Amino acid sequence: MPAGAGKTDRHTAMRFPIVTRIVGIFLLLFSLTLIPTLLVAISTGDGEALHFVQSILLIAVPGLLLWYPNRRHRAELYNREAFLVVALFWILLGTLGSLPLLLGAHLSLTDAVFEAVSGFTTTGATVIVGIDNLPPSILIYRQQLMWVGGIGVVVLAVAILPMLGVGGMQLYRLETAGPMKEEKLTPRIAHTARAVWLIYLSLTAACATAYWLAGMSAFDAIAHSFSTVSTGGFSTHDASLGFFDNSAIEMITIVFMILGGISFNVHFLFLHGRGISAYWKDPQVRTFLIAIAGLIAGIAVLLYLGGSYDSPLAALRYGAFQAVSIITTTGYTTTDFSVWPLAIPLLLMFAGHIGGCAGSTSGGIKVIRIMVLGKVGIREMMRLIHPNMVRPVKISGRVLPKPVLDAVWSFFSVYVAVFIGLMILVMATGVDQVTAFGAVTACLTNIGPGLGQVATTFHDINPVAKWLCTFAMLLGRLEIFTLLVLLSPTYWRK
Repeated sequence: MPAGAGKTDRHTAMRFPIVTRIVGIFLLLFSLTLIPTLLVAISTGDGEALHFVQSILLIAVPGLLLWYPNRRHRAELYNREAFLVVALFWILLGTLGSLPLLLGAHLSLTDAVFEAVSGFTTTGATVIVGIDNLPPSILIYRQQLMWVGGIGVVVLAVAILPMLGVGGMQLYRLETAGPMKEEKLTPRIAHTARAVWLIYLSLTAACATAYWLAGMSAFDAIAHSFSTVSTGGFSTHDASLGFFDNSAIEMITIVFMILGGISFNVHFLFLHGRGISAYWKDPQVRTFLIAIAGLIAGIAVLLYLGGSYDSPLAALRYGAFQAVSIITTTGYTTTDFSVWPLAIPLLLMFAGHIGGCAGSTSGGIKVIRIMVLGKVGIREMMRLIHPNMVRPVKISGRVLPKPVLDAVWSFFSVYVAVFIGLMILVMATGVDQVTAFGAVTACLTNIGPGLGQVATTFHDINPVAKWLCTFAMLLGRLEIFTLLVLLSPTYWRK
């Protein structure tokens, strides 16, 4: 426990020099991630080198100005300061990270910020039409945004910069997903974050190699490995994975989307001697895999019965890919699923709300929360029959404490309220109901593709709706409370 961490945050003044210093370091770190894209621009001669140099300077200089005057302010973060650090970083990144798209892809400010936030939050919603014609450096930049955002720059910083002098656990808890964030893979938080990144790197390398062996070019293999393992969904082609029309590539994508949607805690256990059984023994992963299998079977049957495909194998191929893509909140497409018959598009959208496992790169509510909500619901139903019954809620044989149950219910209730509020606001800008539902679902869950006008691109919706969807992407990626807590007067009160 760091010194002073036991104090109640509301009685402690916000130490802005410490916050400013950390945000400055994170911006400097992010500016370094643009160097590989600069090298791509130089090596391909695509004319974007100057734009990336300008972008690096415009990101690094503010970072330097924030860090250098406050470089000696080193202390452990209080929780309320960690909230501000993470929120500021993501908001600044959405603005400054849009610079290469603003300068190189010649997007408007609204579209550039939307695209950058969509990339970094691994949403995968795009406003760009004509992706195939973009310069190689811009293409790889979009993919790289997803890869960096997938596991979280904050986790990277905690992993490689313990000299930051900040409360690593506070940042890690805000950056990772799920209701039980205090669990660590290793005793030291820096080692935990480093272990996560090593697993992430290994999965990315394996995915890129598999894509290349299946027939992708080296460029496409690397680019798509970035957005597959991160469950992001950006592609270097307008037709997404449908561009390749290759069943082997689709199978590889399914495997790595599922791996990206599984908790990295379980990957860690597998790599440290627990074997393949570690996946099935974990109740969250087991539920996730069963849900995927059920969704695939249901959609394949509906596609075949609905006449979309003449062959059961074709229905299974396209149904399986889209089911995994949406439930893992990756958002790749091989066909326009929004025009599929019966209730399939709606079923997929609701599956996206569930999302992947806590501790993964997926978005959505998370499987573990759905499990807890289901167990609590069953308990309350049984209490109607047996009012005096005492039945604790357990996961993996462990009784969940009341604060965890309260946190899950709070998250779910706020999630529903935020979804309804955002949908009404998007409709108020003139967007039709189906499109508004699809857009808010796609952005809040970080899926990417939606329904109606936003089934393939967000290009045609109005600017106000785009800003609302941008906010929804940030809310979804940071699990709502990280941003909403900053709007509370209590948060700012000493």
